[in-house]
Amino acid sequence: MKIAYCIPSLYIPGGMERVLTIKANYFADVLGLDVTIIMTDGGLKPPYYDLSPKVNLIQLHVNFEQLWALPLYKKVLMYLRKQRIYKKKLTECLMQIKPDITVSMLRREINFICDIADGSVKIGEIHINRDNFRDLDGRDHNLIKKAISDLWMRQLVRQLKRLDLFVCLTNEDKAKWSELQNVTVVPNPLSFISKAYSTCNEKKVIAVGRYVPQKGFDLLIKAWSIVAKKHEDWSLSIYGKGDRTLYSNLAKEYQVEDSCYLNGPESNIASKYIESSIFVLSSRFEGFGVVLLEAMACGVPAVSFACPCGPRDIIDDGVNGLLVKTGDTEQLAEKINYLIESDDIRRGMGINAIKSVEKYSLDQIAQQWKTIFEKVQKK
Repeated sequence: MKIAYCIPSLYIPGGMERVLTIKANYFADVLGLDVTIIMTDGGLKPPYYDLSPKVNLIQLHVNFEQLWALPLYKKVLMYLRKQRIYKKKLTECLMQIKPDITVSMLRREINFICDIADGSVKIGEIHINRDNFRDLDGRDHNLIKKAISDLWMRQLVRQLKRLDLFVCLTNEDKAKWSELQNVTVVPNPLSFISKAYSTCNEKKVIAVGRYVPQKGFDLLIKAWSIVAKKHEDWSLSIYGKGDRTLYSNLAKEYQVEDSCYLNGPESNIASKYIESSIFVLSSRFEGFGVVLLEAMACGVPAVSFACPCGPRDIIDDGVNGLLVKTGDTEQLAEKINYLIESDDIRRGMGINAIKSVEKYSLDQIAQQWKTIFEKVQKK
């Protein structure tokens, strides 16, 4: 079975790139599928994550990244030109390699993928929730941005209806695509299986993610200022890429710089989960929340905002973690304090967390995809 994936690039250390690499490696190495990844950007830059030599890479060299530095009027004209080039090159590529199934990661090719008559089944795969996909910043306070965003979404829905199958990450998000009859759910897989687990005895809280507004570390630091006053012997460590200046200033403003540690990315993040006792997800929104799975796989109970989308699918509130109203920093602090002060409950939730994420193992998620591939081919 020949599978082709369309994605802008693989050199960026993003969540979508990471998940695709993990799946492609498994499909090629374990399931024996013929996997090709078709890219438009990044030139000859190597993939950020280790890619199996059995996975084929094709670079179309469209280079949409040239648009980033252009003024708006030039950006529009060049985008339209590059879209025509991309459609021509992708059509030629698919006609040549003749995949059985072509998967769009819902980037620029989703606008024309169903028009390419190469004979392959067309699948769309989304890695962010509907509410935050094609959503322009400030649309809630700007009628023009809202109109553009709504028009953009209607155009997307028209294209999604044409797909043989549309795959989202959570049941919560699936319910939001009420116009579609071709939706199914396949969650992201765990990126690793831990052989060691947290004892939940260390006085450490951990959070992981990029230093961007989406991850809500500003809200977490505010909540931590409440926790730190009550539990001076506990610490919070945040790990991730990005500019930490804003968050460092917040830590000083809330007077928690001595117990709130802002770290860069950690290559062996599992070791940091294992030495922690509570994981906090403070995101304003997610596509899924792989870091939540990773922490729970290491036996660390989570306190998480019930943001769209992911935490409600993953956390059974009060069993393997705790859910908090999104943005409520006082409740977030309250729930963290509760786990700090409840040793037996914290350890019990850690054990339950390990059991509850077994269904997200790569073996099980890959089998779900294999079943989907086989099913859509028979239609």
